[in-house]
Amino acid sequence: MKKITAISVQKKNPNRVNIDLDGEFAFGLARITAAWLKTGDVLSEEKIEKLQTDDTREHAYQQAMLYLSYRARSEKEIRQNLRKHEIPEAIIEETLERLKTARLADDNQFAQMWVENRNTFRPRSKRALEIELRQKGLNNEAIQASLSEVDEEALAYEAGSKRAARFKGQEWSEFRKKLSEFLARRGFSYSTIAPVVSRIWKETHADAQQHEDEDIS
Repeated sequence: MKKITAISVQKKNPNRVNIDLDGEFAFGLARITAAWLKTGDVLSEEKIEKLQTDDTREHAYQQAMLYLSYRARSEKEIRQNLRKHEIPEAIIEETLERLKTARLADDNQFAQMWVENRNTFRPRSKRALEIELRQKGLNNEAIQASLSEVDEEALAYEAGSKRAARFKGQEWSEFRKKLSEFLARRGFSYSTIAPVVSRIWKETHADAQQHEDEDIS
């Protein structure tokens, strides 16, 4: 049995306290974990171990919340981040269950959000999206559900239309080559690329022809 002889707030982290046992520093705890402790309390080895385990749980949860504050994450990404901070595996799994219960970690929702975000800002093929999602650790069911309504040709057209302005004034052969290469890097197949590139070429040059006709009239 050991007696708490001092509880002091850490200078560098006011959300944590230092615990002194029998006149010597013993360990640090989150203030929420140490809330019920006071100087003079006597702690058994089992109680000390429980306090430290509870503190690790709280640290893991707060680290996960910080990691999630920047953007949504897959369960695999959360695991990797907690491992980087040397959180024990058992507590990592407890933390993930806690996050899932609070709907803060959900691979199905993450997959849907990832696809929607990509489609809005950086359109790419289903195949490219699938590779990205697999790298995030998502299972096949979550991946296929998120891709079920993706219109590959519409995404290629959107991506190509945004890029086509860079090739303004170029001849058809050069325009086709550069835009096709760009779409191929986004993972689109030739069968999707070819009609999309032709469509964009015709539309951009139809606009130019219309302007010419207006100037003449």
